[in-house]
Amino acid sequence: MTIKILNLYAGIGGNRKLWNGDIEVTAVEINPEIAKIYQEFFPQDKVIVADAHQYLLEHYKEFDFIWSSPPCQSHSGVNWFLHSEGVIRYPDMSLYEEIVFLKHFAKKKPKWVIENVKSYYEPLVYAYIVGRHFIWSNFLVPNIKLDGLDIGRLNGTTNERRKARKKTQIERNAVNPKIGLHIFECAFKVKQQVLTSSPSAGKEKQ
Repeated sequence: MTIKILNLYAGIGGNRKLWNGDIEVTAVEINPEIAKIYQEFFPQDKVIVADAHQYLLEHYKEFDFIWSSPPCQSHSGVNWFLHSEGVIRYPDMSLYEEIVFLKHFAKKKPKWVIENVKSYYEPLVYAYIVGRHFIWSNFLVPNIKLDGLDIGRLNGTTNERRKARKKTQIERNAVNPKIGLHIFECAFKVKQQVLTSSPSAGKEKQ
């Protein structure tokens, strides 16, 4: 059976790189240039240039698995530095709009995950911790250990890429493919038999 996947805020597709099998992926990315790069990496996927936040609201029932990676900059610990430099901003609460929406209207179906960086504040909704990420989902996601830095990359090792060129912002924003695969397998019970508990954050349990 084909698994229909919605990949929101797709970027260049770090999270999606290791997904395989009988899958049909729809990727939504608002930046046309980044969407073009994603399409070059994954020509078999359907790529839509659109607002992922709105697309989720209108199409969430059409898929078996939803991955959402809303912009993380306003939640990141970097804000401590930026604030001291005079950059003062609110955290973008559209992240929590998606979490609350899916928790209440997609309790069992579709499977869904929302990924963001560990924030400079305690998460407002219970979250799993995987590497340097907060993960919200309607299935269990344990932590895993990764070799080297937990950073997005599509080709080559960390050292090779450091020698080749400095990472661009869109590469840094990409989710490590091993994390993407780990979460995908957890969603479809490939790893369920070995799951016990996971480090987590926040006061509210799912």
